[in-house]
Amino acid sequence: MSRLLNISEAATAAGVSTKMIRHYEQIGLISPAARTDAGYRQYSERDVSILRFVRQSRLLGFSMEQIGELMSLWTNRGRSSREVKAIAQGHLQTIEEKLREMQQMQVQLQRLVSACHGDEHPDCAILDELAVRSSVVPQHTERPVKSKSKKTDQACHQQRSESPAHVDLMAWTRSVAQAPAEVDAKHR
Repeated sequence: MSRLLNISEAATAAGVSTKMIRHYEQIGLISPAARTDAGYRQYSERDVSILRFVRQSRLLGFSMEQIGELMSLWTNRGRSSREVKAIAQGHLQTIEEKLREMQQMQVQLQRLVSACHGDEHPDCAILDELAVRSSVVPQHTERPVKSKSKKTDQACHQQRSESPAHVDLMAWTRSVAQAPAEVDAKHR
């Protein structure tokens, strides 16, 4: 019989942290470890193999629920590979969908970043785009930067969609930006 490992040794051998081992036990993903008379956990080679299986599954992004299903199939010699493949195929489809969504976000962000001048002026294509998509007008909490010229403001406003949320947000932006200028004029 091989030597039993304590939790630190098992963690090192499996490539996981002791915290994760305790977590896996707590959620029932792995069976509770055997204990010494003093209450210390002890792990066998089989336990380390299971921990490695979990680690490898996590590296591939499987959920805890999926890992539980895969472990159940792994230990069931009467399984069909069709069941295992179905889990992996479902996970692959989820990843492919997330990749498509991430690629769409990347394209949109690249477009927005390219459209923003990124200079000392307050005009920002990124914020304008986010404002168009917003349905709630924010409350002003701090003093904004000085307003752009009314001519530029009107031209930008005409180029935007005329959704009520956009109009309201742009009106709010203009009123907040003009308020400090009015205050400054009164104090002169």
